[in-house]
Amino acid sequence: MYDINMIFEWDNAKNELNKANHDGISFEFAVRVFLDEKRIEKYDWKHSTDTEDRWNVIGRVEDVLFVVCTERDDRTRIISARKATREETNEYYDNYDLR
Repeated sequence: MYDINMIFEWDNAKNELNKANHDGISFEFAVRVFLDEKRIEKYDWKHSTDTEDRWNVIGRVEDVLFVVCTERDDRTRIISARKATREETNEYYDNYDLR
């Protein structure tokens, strides 16, 4: 999913709400998960629709983060970002050396 030329976007109001609800994690900070070569990207079957594919990304930026994004017009749109749960953190570190 990631390449060096990725362009990110988000709704600024949603970013402010995300920071308020998720320990100050901003979308500007969260996009750094895409620099993590060991990140996990999974299709979000539950929240994707016929018109929008959503992806869940678990990656490390200081802490392990869980980021939801979608692709729109050759841009990666950040939908939400938060610290990963214990289960998500365990998933990230399971088989870490095999990725």
